[in-house]
Amino acid sequence: MPKTFYITTAIDYTNSPPHIGHAYEKVLAEVIARYHRLKGEKVFFLTGVDQHGQKVQQSAAKAGVPPSEFVKGVTRKFVDLWKKLDVKYDAWAETIDPRHKRVVQGMLQRLFDSGQIYRDKQSGYYSVRQEQFLTDKERGPDGEFGPEWGQVEFREEENYYFKLSQHKDWLLRYIDNRKDAVIPDFRQTELRNAVEKISNNRQSGSDLCISRPKSRLDWGIELPFDKDFVTYVWFDALTNYISFAGYDPKIDNYEKQPPEFRDRWTKDTLQVIGKDVLIPAHGIYWPIMLRAIGFPDDAMPQLLVHGWLNLGGAKMSKSLGNIVDPFELADKYGAEAVRYYLMSDIATGKDADFSEERLVERYNNDLGNTLGNLVNRTINMVHRYQSGRLARSETVHFTDESSFAELLLSIVEQYSDAFSRHLVEGALEHAVYLGRLCNLQIEASAPWKMAKDKSNKSLNDLLYGLIDSLRIIAILISPVLPKGAHGIFDQLNWKMDLSGKEERFALKDAQWGGLPDGHVVGKPVPLFPRIETD
Repeated sequence: MPKTFYITTAIDYTNSPPHIGHAYEKVLAEVIARYHRLKGEKVFFLTGVDQHGQKVQQSAAKAGVPPSEFVKGVTRKFVDLWKKLDVKYDAWAETIDPRHKRVVQGMLQRLFDSGQIYRDKQSGYYSVRQEQFLTDKERGPDGEFGPEWGQVEFREEENYYFKLSQHKDWLLRYIDNRKDAVIPDFRQTELRNAVEKISNNRQSGSDLCISRPKSRLDWGIELPFDKDFVTYVWFDALTNYISFAGYDPKIDNYEKQPPEFRDRWTKDTLQVIGKDVLIPAHGIYWPIMLRAIGFPDDAMPQLLVHGWLNLGGAKMSKSLGNIVDPFELADKYGAEAVRYYLMSDIATGKDADFSEERLVERYNNDLGNTLGNLVNRTINMVHRYQSGRLARSETVHFTDESSFAELLLSIVEQYSDAFSRHLVEGALEHAVYLGRLCNLQIEASAPWKMAKDKSNKSLNDLLYGLIDSLRIIAILISPVLPKGAHGIFDQLNWKMDLSGKEERFALKDAQWGGLPDGHVVGKPVPLFPRIETD
C-alpha cells in the first residue's frame, strides 16, 4: 500500500473575509494534492481556519458580537469559497475544535513538566498586529519599528516563555543538512540568516512568549497549568497541523504515535505557506516546537513558500481598499477560469501582480482557442469523416516525423518533472503545448483534403492520434481543471462509469494508444466558451 502524501496549508485567519491571495494558496495546495492522487498515491489534504487571538477578540467587540459568533460567520465564508472554487480537502481544521484544544493543552503540559516552559516578567514594545513583543533587531535603520508591525505600544507584564533559544544550534544543523527543507531555495537562505540572529542568551528576548494574561485577552486556549492565561495564537494555530492528523499528545515518542498519524506525518509532509509567515512562525517556531515534543529530524515537514499576489505592485490590504474578491471573480468568469489563471499565470514561489485582463487573455487563448477549439473540431471531424468511430493506429507521425507516442512520452515526462518541483505553471504549459501541436498538425495535414481520397488511410491515423491526445490532455489538466477534464472525457465517451469522479483520471494512463479500435466518440459540446469583454 502506498504511503500517504500529507499536504496542509497555513490556516486562514478569521479576523477578516477571504481574498484572492487566500484563493491562490488553497488552489495551489489542492492542485498538488490532486496531482499526487493522479499518480496513484494516497493523499491527506488538511486546511482550515485559525480562530483565536487578540485581533479576533477586538474585531468581535467592534462588531458587537461574541468572538465565537464572529468567527463562525467568517469561517462560513471560507468554507463557501472553497466549495465555489471546487477545492476539495480531506480534513477541515478549526482551532475552536475540542480535539485541537486537547492536543494544544497536552503539548503545553508536557513542555512545562519537562522544564521547557518558564514564567518571567517582560517589558518592552509590543506589536498589536503581530501579537508579540519586539526587540531591537526588529527596528529599522532609522531606529523605528516599520509599518509591518502595525500599532506598537509599550507593555510590562508577566507571562510564560518557551525555551526557543536553546534549540538554535539544532535548527541551524537541520537547515544545513536538509537542502530542501524550504523551497524555493532562496527562502531557505533567508530562514538560515534569520536563525543566525537568534541569541543563545535567554535574557536577550529570543525565547518565545507563549501566553497572554486573561486580564487583556480571554479568547484563546487556556494554559493547562495556569488558568489565568491563554495560549499565544501562534503556538495554538501551528499545532493544528498535527492535531487534525491524529496526533496523541500523551505519547512522547514519535515512533509510538498511532499508525494513522505516522503514515501521514513523514519527511514527505508538505506545508504550503505564504512568505509572510515563514519567519519566524513556520520556519523557526514550528520545527523547534516539534523537536521539543520528540519529533526526529526526518519527521520535519517541508515548507513550500509562495509569494504575494499584489495589485499594481502593492500588497493587497484591507486598509488600502485594494482587495480582490474571489467570490465576485468566480461569479463573473467561473471557477475553472479563476483556477486556471491562478495556476498558469503565477510562478510558484514568486510575487505576482493580479490582472483581470490576464485572466481573460489566458482563458481565451489557452483554453478557448487552443483546447476548446481542438476538442470541438476534432470530434466533429471524426463524426463527419468516420461516422464517429475510431480506427486504431499503431504509428501516427507529426510532420517532423516524430511519432505521437514519442512526443507524448516526452511531454508527460516534462509535465511530471515540473510537478515534482511544484511548478504547476510549467506543468500546465506542457499540457497546453500538446494542444497547440495538435492544432498545428490539423492545419498542416488538412484532413478535409485527405477525406477526398477514400483509399488514403492516413486520415484514420491522424484522427486517432488527435483523439488519443485529447484523452491524455484531459488527464494532464485534471488537477487544475477537473470539470474541464471531465468534459473532455464525456465528449470522448470514455470511462463514463466514472463520470464526475476523480479516480477517472490516472497518470499511468497518459500514454499512447489508450483508446480501442472501433471506439465511438460522443457529440461535441462547447467546452471553454470564450469570455467576451467590452
